[in-house]
Amino acid sequence: MTPVVVWDVLGTLVEDPYAQVPAWLGLSAAELLEVKDPDAWVAFERGAIDEAEFAARFFRDRRPWDAAALFARIRESYAWRPGAEALLRGLDATGVEMHACSNYPSWYRWIEARLGLTRYLPWSFVSCHTGHRKPEAAAFTHLLSELELDPGAVLFVDDQRANREAAEAQGIEAFDPARLDSLGDALRAALRRRGATVS
Repeated sequence: MTPVVVWDVLGTLVEDPYAQVPAWLGLSAAELLEVKDPDAWVAFERGAIDEAEFAARFFRDRRPWDAAALFARIRESYAWRPGAEALLRGLDATGVEMHACSNYPSWYRWIEARLGLTRYLPWSFVSCHTGHRKPEAAAFTHLLSELELDPGAVLFVDDQRANREAAEAQGIEAFDPARLDSLGDALRAALRRRGATVS
């Protein structure tokens, strides 16, 4: 069974612009947490609501605000994490099969337009299409079913510990991308242990 590598995207391969959102809104992170609707983003990520409804529900008190300006800033802010594209390019050159598994709304298309992830891996499992969000067990059972793979054939990379632990609970080996410079060696070693020929 040919092993595959499954990648989280935001915070793993791509810098997550959310850290900048409070400042863009003139708020602290704590202040934003107090005033934002706690359920709107999750619903948007699941594909249960569209961008217009997400904008309308963004604040608890449904205040008027310039959603278009914020969304434009987010759209223009996606960037590779240092070393991420080179790592993907190197693995892709060896013929390793890779997939994206992302908790994200339709904005994943903005990342694609800006960075072109599909040069290296398809957006196979995006929560706005699957309806499943990590670390839910269903996100991983769905992934394994769609790939038609045993857990032992999947290598999973995610910056969130809860997601890695959920993958490991399903028998999937998980990797922390904190050190992208050494992650490539760890992934290649794991692929070789599973019989893959990688340089």
